[in-house]
Amino acid sequence: MAGAFVLAPQIDLTLGLYLVAPFGASSVLLFAVPNSPLAQPWSAIVGNVVAALVGVAVCLVVQDPVLRIALAVGLAITAIILCRALHPPAGAVAMTVAMSPDAVQELGFYFALMPIGLGSVVLVVIAIAYGRVTGRHYPFRQFDDPNSHGTQDPEPMARIGLSEADLIDILDRYRQSFNLGVEDLARLLGAAEIQVAANRSGPATAADIMSRNLITVTPDTPLTEVADLFHRHRFTALPVAGDANRFLGIIVQIHLIDRAREDSHRLNRRFGTAMSRLLDRQREMPVQAADVMSVAGPRATADTPLSALLPQMADGAVDAVPILERGHLIGIVTRTDLISALARKSLDN
Repeated sequence: MAGAFVLAPQIDLTLGLYLVAPFGASSVLLFAVPNSPLAQPWSAIVGNVVAALVGVAVCLVVQDPVLRIALAVGLAITAIILCRALHPPAGAVAMTVAMSPDAVQELGFYFALMPIGLGSVVLVVIAIAYGRVTGRHYPFRQFDDPNSHGTQDPEPMARIGLSEADLIDILDRYRQSFNLGVEDLARLLGAAEIQVAANRSGPATAADIMSRNLITVTPDTPLTEVADLFHRHRFTALPVAGDANRFLGIIVQIHLIDRAREDSHRLNRRFGTAMSRLLDRQREMPVQAADVMSVAGPRATADTPLSALLPQMADGAVDAVPILERGHLIGIVTRTDLISALARKSLDN
């Protein structure tokens, strides 16, 4: 049966194995829809534990199985709503407790802590680790969380003319408060505004605004020369190209800062005679462009519309987009190029 709970009549003190099938439903929420308010740590842990406590209490008092199951599920749902810990699998937890009177007699309220409480905590910890590995946000961000720069300004994609109260009112009005968080709604509305602005920019393409007379470096260009080019030309990004101008990657200024910080930390950790050895080694093997370039950023072609480039640069994570033709670098569009194009468009209108 879906949502069933399987527990041996005797506690296995050696292995301590419990199979709690409602955790399968919890896993779907935590790993597949981590931004849902129903999947957040408070809802998952507190919801399951409170439902288990209610189920145990009902099971100890009510003997009739039909009435016991109905009361356990109904009271559990009421309790988790009052605790603001709504988590759908918690209803199955309460049901399976009510269906296991022998196990309840053996474990009592300890059942809510082990396996339900401990199992829920383990699932949440794994979900947090999985979110970091896959680049997803779990737990989801709150409306007033610091941005990626550590300041209190909203992220660029979330800078809309609506307050937190306005967003909450929208969610309540459309009965979406259990399906979508305030921060995610702000991001969606911000992205929609960016897309509208991009669509209004007209049919201009990357070829209309890109820089064509490029200064590039090769993968074996020393980092000192790369830094000199940034300083001399006041670039924000520098493409890395190979033979026949084949695009290999791109360097942005933050890469140089990060590299310098890493070298500084490494020298501090190995201070003393080891520092001199490290400096000698660095002189023998200088850092090159290939060591700091990024190869995973967005790319575009000459006929890519500005409406596609604008969302890529709006959140501040991308400073420049290389323009390629069959893998060969023919131009680059920086954030400055894009802002200038939009400014000219607004003046024309």
